Amino acid sequence: MPLHLSDLLARPDLDLSVTYDVPPHLLARTVEAATVSDLPAPGKWLQGGELLMTIGLLLPKEPAACRAYVRDVAEGGATCLALGLGQGLPYQEAPEPLVRAAEEAGLPLLTVPDGVPFIAVTKAVFDARAQEQRELLQRAFATQRRLTAAATGGGLRPMLAEWTAATGVGAAVLDPLGRLLAAGERAHRTPPAQAQELLARVAAHGLRGSAASTADGQQLEVQPLGARRLRGLLLLTGRLDDAARSVVPGLISLLSLELERRHLRDEPERRRRSALLSELLADEDPSADRSRDVLQSVGLTAERVRGVVVEAPSGAGGRTGPDPSQEGSAEGAAQEMAADLALALPGGLIRVVDGAAGPVIEAVAGEDLDVREVLARFAPGRPAGIGPAAGPEAVRVSLHQAAGLLALSRASGEPAQARQSQASRLLLDLGDRRTLHGYADTVLGPLDLADHAEELTATLAAWLETGGAWDATSRRLGVHRHTVRNRLDKVMDLTGRRLDDPDDRFDLWLATRIRRGGAPGTGGRPAPPPPGR
Repeated sequence: MPLHLSDLLARPDLDLSVTYDVPPHLLARTVEAATVSDLPAPGKWLQGGELLMTIGLLLPKEPAACRAYVRDVAEGGATCLALGLGQGLPYQEAPEPLVRAAEEAGLPLLTVPDGVPFIAVTKAVFDARAQEQRELLQRAFATQRRLTAAATGGGLRPMLAEWTAATGVGAAVLDPLGRLLAAGERAHRTPPAQAQELLARVAAHGLRGSAASTADGQQLEVQPLGARRLRGLLLLTGRLDDAARSVVPGLISLLSLELERRHLRDEPERRRRSALLSELLADEDPSADRSRDVLQSVGLTAERVRGVVVEAPSGAGGRTGPDPSQEGSAEGAAQEMAADLALALPGGLIRVVDGAAGPVIEAVAGEDLDVREVLARFAPGRPAGIGPAAGPEAVRVSLHQAAGLLALSRASGEPAQARQSQASRLLLDLGDRRTLHGYADTVLGPLDLADHAEELTATLAAWLETGGAWDATSRRLGVHRHTVRNRLDKVMDLTGRRLDDPDDRFDLWLATRIRRGGAPGTGGRPAPPPPGR
């Protein structure tokens, strides 16, 4: 327990006395140390919390000078002032100007009686401080033993519960994306906004930093967890005393060990998903239903997906992101990065394969996922290609296109994304409106004269936009896939073009874009009709 001024006054061996009616809150002040000085202005030599003793050898006698002396002591941070009395000393009782000055300044003024040396007061203070430190260490050791016992039982929550019971400080463990893994009794189930900022900041720096702040009067602190790579984040909510602060490193170590155990325990599941992706890609002509079933079996329910290919780190002492490097082989470094990416990609369909320049990571992500943000977080600075969005059955093609972009990414220093519409956008932006619409009329004119022309054109456009995915087209239009096939057969008959011919397919795609008013990504900007139309 801290040493309070009232504790010293209660010791009969010291026989200290107050010189005026000191309010209780002043007697509750903590005494950090004891020192002696007879300087006329000792304030600049103080650090705060001292019991300052003096025999008053140079003590001023005038009221104004006494007030200046007391103000200097108080501004120096002293807990109280003690005047030594006795035979042969300047004072046998506290002088009235000094008493009034101390009372006005709110600084407790004590007297040390004759026969009690200053060293006795000093030893009493430091003995009490030493006892306080012993108690602090005992509490820290007891808390550490409780945490260790909880850790042997396995699981994050028992450790967090023991921590909170011992310290009164709330604790929660989150994954590197800020998703809650476990929480103690007093922890926030949903971290406050201020905590979210701290979590993002620490996650960005990996194992190399921590952060703390105060939100709504509550102290928040975030510590990284993991051995050589970031595995999670520890959020502490509440004020840490010295005993709790000394146990934080031990808590971090135990939680990090548990997260590393979880990482190893999840390895079989990561391998299963890697094998599942290999099986999906091995089929050169997979059906839409089969592909969709595979993706949905791992929780990837997006209607359209895209392939992502990342060039893995060398593993020879190179950095693998915001954390210290994964020492060892290139394969080991690639597997570590793949495991990190699996955290952020719903479904976790990721595998490591041999590329021309070393291991590469192949992954499948939903169309709506911000792949660039994920790569910036878990594979910063690594060459990466992002394939176009396509139906589940076309993920093999998307991955192939993503792999072809690695060289471009290596040269530009940032992920390269397939944008199939760039050439057509340039053509549509620069081409003459009359010529473009004439081209579209030439290609699609036969459909305009047919029955249900709008249905035929809309079905053609939807099929082309989904990358030739029959099921996705039928869902988008709300019709059966056989209806889609019948309509497209009629389109081929009327236009004389084949959908399996690349040139014919491009002509049809470009014509539908012209009719819609521009290339993809223009926000549906309408093009002015050519004169005479």
